[in-house]
Amino acid sequence: MATACGGSSTPTATETTTGAAATGIACPAPGSTGGSSAAPTSGGGAVPPSTGSTETPLKLGSLLPTTGSLSYLGPPEIAGVNLGVKEVNDAGGVLGKPIEVVHRDSGDTKTDIATQSTTALLGQGVSAIIGAASSGVSKTVINQITGAGVLQFSPANTSPDFTTWDDKGLYWRTAPSDVLQGKVLGNYMATCGAQTVGMIVLNDAYGTGLAKNIKAAFESAGGKVVAEELFNEGDTQFSSQVDKVIAAKPDAIALITFDQAKSIVPLISGKGVNPNQLFMVDGNTSDYSKDFQPGTMLGAHGTFPGTFANEAFTKKLLEVDPALKDFTYGGESYDAVNLIALASEAAGSTSGPEIAKQLKAVSESGEKCNDFASCVTLLREGKDIDYDGQSGPITFSDAGDPTEAYIGIYEYTADNKLKPVQSEFGKL
Repeated sequence: MATACGGSSTPTATETTTGAAATGIACPAPGSTGGSSAAPTSGGGAVPPSTGSTETPLKLGSLLPTTGSLSYLGPPEIAGVNLGVKEVNDAGGVLGKPIEVVHRDSGDTKTDIATQSTTALLGQGVSAIIGAASSGVSKTVINQITGAGVLQFSPANTSPDFTTWDDKGLYWRTAPSDVLQGKVLGNYMATCGAQTVGMIVLNDAYGTGLAKNIKAAFESAGGKVVAEELFNEGDTQFSSQVDKVIAAKPDAIALITFDQAKSIVPLISGKGVNPNQLFMVDGNTSDYSKDFQPGTMLGAHGTFPGTFANEAFTKKLLEVDPALKDFTYGGESYDAVNLIALASEAAGSTSGPEIAKQLKAVSESGEKCNDFASCVTLLREGKDIDYDGQSGPITFSDAGDPTEAYIGIYEYTADNKLKPVQSEFGKL
């Protein structure tokens, strides 16, 4: 991903605060960094053969970003998919046959790449498409996918709009709605002592939806949003938005963006704003160690859905892709593969609609398990299962949303990398 900051916007040691209030944000001391990101349970014996069979092996497509403003999310998501596919096939596959995955780029909303990729995947006869990462991109293809009778399963869509989408029961996701992330971040800013907040918001389904929920939570906690500036995908100049937010002198600034943060953060820092006044979201909570001068992000905060990935799981992802810098949505992508494969086995079918009918059942009210081998063993023994994955307990609603999830809260260190602070559990 190309660096988007440059030249005169880089902060210097001689600049002083010119706008945002120096309120001395003081967030709570680190709490629980736990969650349900469990270690694999398999390895206790041979997986019994499938009691079903299929003439059509399960074929998955992935629609994940390798270009565009979310391209940094692609590597961990693709690694999660590939790890899931490998483990399913190592356990003998689904209904007696190995599964296959075909990867295609989703791009972003500035291009028509997602539509072209979706057309190509549907033409190859996939039963399910894992993606897109962006809610805005998913909105451009959801009707195309579900209208073809194919299951769409996103590991990263968080827009609340999908909860009520007319998707024929074929849209599912492992990332919780932004109702939960917004609630956690809004409350966290208040807990850190902020009484006023300014927001810079991407004007799309993801950005405005998340901003709405952050604002509602923050105001419910007694705070006030004093500035809310929008920008559009494809914009490259953000000085106007930054100037207007800083002029409002907020205690905290929430950046609801994708990789545009690489341009926005230096503009804010260049005004002398203390980085601990910055609060990021899942679209931009990333490793900036190679993008900014040391200390630029020190004390800034970020959130994204999911528990903190445990060492055993991250080691497996690194074996799939040794170049990974972070693991955002890797667990959700891995879980998507496992849930689709388990639902296919439970349905005795590789048809998208038949798989969809079993997704809720394999996520709740049964014997707990957290990888394909252990779960499919239970299924083949005639038992009900409750898949708890790397991203959390999941437990789907009828609308295909996780009804319970964790939101991870992070803080930036002096080298502009993330350290976990605490994991907030919530139900929807």
